[in-house]
Amino acid sequence: MIVGRTCMVGESRLWCRAALVTAVLAVAACAPRADLSLMNPPPPGSLLEAERFEVLAVTTRARLSPTANVFTTTRSLVPSHALFHIAAAQGRQPGVTQSAGHAPVIAVERQAIITSRQALLDHLAGSPRPRDISLFIHGFNLNFPEALMRTAQLSADEILRGQPLLFAWPSEARVQGYLHDRDSVIVSRDALVQLLVDLAGDARLGNVDVLTHSMGALLMVEAMRQLRLTGRGDVLDQLSVTLASPDIDLDVFAAQMAVIGPMRRPMKILVARDDRALILAGRLSGEARLGVLDVANPRVQKAAEAYNIAIIDISELRATDGLRHDRYSGLGSRGATRAQLGELRQAGAFVVTALGAIVSAPFDVLEGVLALE
Repeated sequence: MIVGRTCMVGESRLWCRAALVTAVLAVAACAPRADLSLMNPPPPGSLLEAERFEVLAVTTRARLSPTANVFTTTRSLVPSHALFHIAAAQGRQPGVTQSAGHAPVIAVERQAIITSRQALLDHLAGSPRPRDISLFIHGFNLNFPEALMRTAQLSADEILRGQPLLFAWPSEARVQGYLHDRDSVIVSRDALVQLLVDLAGDARLGNVDVLTHSMGALLMVEAMRQLRLTGRGDVLDQLSVTLASPDIDLDVFAAQMAVIGPMRRPMKILVARDDRALILAGRLSGEARLGVLDVANPRVQKAAEAYNIAIIDISELRATDGLRHDRYSGLGSRGATRAQLGELRQAGAFVVTALGAIVSAPFDVLEGVLALE
């Protein structure tokens, strides 16, 4: 049920938009939130048959204590680093981190503090996983345990194929914190740029694949813009970037891409026209969001080809949340689709069909939405 009220004559349109978005997003917030208990080891014997792997984290959240991996919503200009040993139950349903009874099917067994950027790179280089790095940047309204569990789930479901690395920025983790979170993205931009420079500059590491979600896409594209402006195109050339449900204003994205230019490897954008969270974010800002582009639009195709972007409509994938904003997290149950996405090297506009195949989108509907020229 959506709870709200009609705006009265004389009330601010911005206030009404904010009230509408807050009311609807509050419905999604009714689900149980991940809390610090998920950072504790699981009960003995509860995850005997499990896949075990490491997730590393870089965060601009402040530590609650110098001796613990407990991170607050306070912003920190000095990033912290952490290591988590994860167990993911075999046979669990892809896309989930808890059972129907809220028992964890993905859990932190052990953890450690990493003391420096160099120590992080040394550990990544010595990882038993492939040398390729899979960096995940989370979206709006997530606390640190939720971001960590999502990263672990994406890795267990092989959506992140390399060594999983989380970049956790200080989301306030509440629906009323939307504007706060957008500012936290900007505060975190320099730290992400430094991380990307470090990863790309370490000869011991291979490819750097970046998956972002929602507001995390704004952070990533801002970092890419800064890399281009500072003459670090060599770093951009080593990145493979996927933006899932990006919460970016279309005009902002156009301005960003005018600076970044075409990427050497096609950037992928996963969109869905029925993404309620992004539709509401558009109403709040008064401008449409990148993640709800219509791939049937000829000008979208033209812009995608001009900037070496693959725009993929995933509306046919099953929604994993009430706002239809987290479809990307369910790709683990669609192995063929996930493989096709990984192999896609062509710019243009595409559609994931109900059967999971990725096909070129028809370009005979509607007029322009996005003009990047």
